[in-house]
Amino acid sequence: MFKFFRKKKKIKVNLHSVTIPDQGWEKVSEDHEVTRWVNPQQSALIVLHYFDKEPDLPTAKDLDYLKKFYRNIAASSNGGTIETDIIHIHHIPCVKTIIKFPQQETGMIYIASITIPFENCSYVVKVQANEIGITGMRDAVILNKLIETGEVTIEEETMTNWFEDPYDPDFKQGTLMNKSELEKYDHEFPEHPLSIARSLIQSIAETIIFKKEINELSPFKR
Repeated sequence: MFKFFRKKKKIKVNLHSVTIPDQGWEKVSEDHEVTRWVNPQQSALIVLHYFDKEPDLPTAKDLDYLKKFYRNIAASSNGGTIETDIIHIHHIPCVKTIIKFPQQETGMIYIASITIPFENCSYVVKVQANEIGITGMRDAVILNKLIETGEVTIEEETMTNWFEDPYDPDFKQGTLMNKSELEKYDHEFPEHPLSIARSLIQSIAETIIFKKEINELSPFKR
């Protein structure tokens, strides 16, 4: 008796199988793999990527491993981790990160992203917001407050309890997160690029839409 096996039909998805709110921003480019929107007033960018290949994500299950993975990626470019988390969007495990990198002259670039992995493809939403104009105001205001309360101390030009990786206090490489970058201060500085990036990526996670073909994709198993 012969058994006949049909080749598994590839599910047809594309960039437009996932949609995100455009915030009313200007769409500056679009092709089969990426769409970009900008808000010049905020020096901010939203990007939606589609990758038609197996994700290079190491895991979407082991959060401790992901924290180390992205911490090392950021530090290798003199950056630092603000947040790494596993979130669920429409029941699909996704990886959320916020990373910062120093700009050449002054200030920081904040990049918040969500990776939505499947067995043979993935989507990545990225929000990038840059410090422009006068930089460091948020840092200075919060630092002064924490010095006054004694939470941060400065002795012989050594600052204690200000810079720290959010998940590993012994990690000292790259440009470490500082206390002013905690989410609880975002409401005091709504126009700060970190506040913008963090708020936008959260809004996108809550409003992103998957078309029905997404539900037919094989899940990412690592």
